[in-house]
Amino acid sequence: MSQVLRSERTLTAAQLAVVPNEPREPAAAEALARAVDYLRSRQDDAGWWRGLMRTNVTMDAEDLLMREFLGILDAADLAAAARWIRSQQRDDGTWATFYGGPADLDTTIEAYVALKLAGDDIDAPHMASAREFILAGGGIAAARVFTRLWLALFGEWSWDELPEMPPEIVLLPSWAPLNLYDWGCWARQTIVPITIVAALRPVRPLPFSLAEIQTSSRAKNTKTGLPATVFGALDKALKLYRKSPIKPTRRFALRQAAEWILARQEADGGWGGIQPPWVYSILALHLLGYPLDHPAVEKAIKGLDGFLVREDSPQGPVRWLEACQSPVWDTCLAITALLDAGVPADDPAVIMAAKWMLEEEIFTPGDWQIRRPGLAPGGMWAFEFANDGYPDVDDTAEVVLSLDRLNDDLLPGTSGAIERGVRWTLGMQSRNGGWGAFDVDNTSTLPTKVPFSDFGAVIDPPSADVTAHVIEMLARQGMADIPEARRGIDYLLAEQERDGAWFGRWGNNYVYGTGAALVALVTAGFETSDDAVARGVHWLEQRQNADGGWGEDIRSYFEVEWRGRGVSTPAQTAWALQGLLAAAPSSPAIASGVQWLIDNQRSDGGWDEDHYTGTGFPGAFYLSYEMYRYVFPISALGRYVSALGEGRGCQATAT
Repeated sequence: MSQVLRSERTLTAAQLAVVPNEPREPAAAEALARAVDYLRSRQDDAGWWRGLMRTNVTMDAEDLLMREFLGILDAADLAAAARWIRSQQRDDGTWATFYGGPADLDTTIEAYVALKLAGDDIDAPHMASAREFILAGGGIAAARVFTRLWLALFGEWSWDELPEMPPEIVLLPSWAPLNLYDWGCWARQTIVPITIVAALRPVRPLPFSLAEIQTSSRAKNTKTGLPATVFGALDKALKLYRKSPIKPTRRFALRQAAEWILARQEADGGWGGIQPPWVYSILALHLLGYPLDHPAVEKAIKGLDGFLVREDSPQGPVRWLEACQSPVWDTCLAITALLDAGVPADDPAVIMAAKWMLEEEIFTPGDWQIRRPGLAPGGMWAFEFANDGYPDVDDTAEVVLSLDRLNDDLLPGTSGAIERGVRWTLGMQSRNGGWGAFDVDNTSTLPTKVPFSDFGAVIDPPSADVTAHVIEMLARQGMADIPEARRGIDYLLAEQERDGAWFGRWGNNYVYGTGAALVALVTAGFETSDDAVARGVHWLEQRQNADGGWGEDIRSYFEVEWRGRGVSTPAQTAWALQGLLAAAPSSPAIASGVQWLIDNQRSDGGWDEDHYTGTGFPGAFYLSYEMYRYVFPISALGRYVSALGEGRGCQATAT
């Protein structure tokens, strides 16, 4: 097993003694013990943890539209989903993509259509106010491609007014521009079934018209510049081709696309463990003639039902759809949190969770091998229960970090899994020294220029946050000085922004990226006085809220004034504390940050967090990870208490 590097920082009692208004160890330890007990109570009997994952109501609207299109929409489900959608509407009649965010046209259009499907009167106040916003924003014509595609399925938008994405794209070799593997894994899995749907151009009318939210029959072009001109011309050429395609080639492309989809269906019936490719793949197979009772389609619909959450509300039962489920991610973070809190490595909860995680190791090939054909499977973990085709670097790094404090005596097989995880992660390094989430060198910007790509991130380039997690993992394995690690560190240093922060691709946002980068650099041997570390620390200290916590509004992805600014949240406060505890153990900001966690803890040991802190596509799609508000504060408090007590861990009571 690896040794802890001597350069790793701890917060000593002597250092804390000079900090004014410092929370004493008993208060922090008591808060930590309550939090650990709460986390224990959330563990499944099988060993894993999984929090609910919330997003915006487009998931629910599209699920209803899919079931309407397939002819399987249940009246009770429609009513329950409509109650949920109404409950998420704001006072101005709109819906947003994240809690507290600005009104979003696409989300509001899709919610409006779903409620109309549920029978809501268009003259009811909530529908009238939504319609007013939609019309002011340009109506359906101003909506994103995905929204207009859904409406084209029902004849409420012209297929001619959608960008072309021909199924022949599946025939392009992997070296050709715009081949499937130039797209991020989530994008390619969504695009392939969409090419089938768009080629077949089905129309199944709704029992009503949406004329009242139409302002134009032509969509607005949101892309500008030379690339937009070039790809606009390409789109026109593809539209001409669609009118008279080479029929044998088109038939072959459709067959190949169907085979591509079926080959990537997971054990739970889904694709990639996420909603977009799942629903479009169901539609594509259905339109190709696969009946609803075909094993692939039947399994897919049943699996998607497993993402439905049913709850009671004052208005009656509600039903909403998770965009994704995160058991591996939640479980490895929970193990780390418990160990940070001083729970012994041989604790039954830890062993049971680690055993489950070892069983989730993936040994099968996947699309990542397109760019790394010589890299053998094994030592890989995915985010979800079933996503063997798309393991990811971030989960693998965090799984290895959580297993690092166990050994084969405690749990046989641990060291082998760690070795395989390190091997696979090293093999997934990109040319620029960084690591992306799912693919290697997925950096071509051509997919972002295509008129179809107006729905968020479509590529998976290396990012600072994923790279930081890998560097931390390698450093804890005693590998901070190997060439791959040094290249990764160089990448991380180059990614630091002028104000000292690091971008957070998969968590919101600069607080996430900066906290992760500081932990990684210090674990790799950087001193507190090093320029990059000092600048990152200064940035975090300057972004602390007056109440002692940290928060960052999701608008920081596209509005500079929100960088590191927002309502304090448990997860973001913990991310900042982790960075400061590693890189600036005598920072006065630590004391008030810990106090904020203590003051905002619930009586049951958990924390509330309405604001979203997870990221799907920066600028477009965001997530609320329920477990973030528990695991990260526990890790931060545990590291604080351990340091304050000069190594004395917090022994929370077992449940």
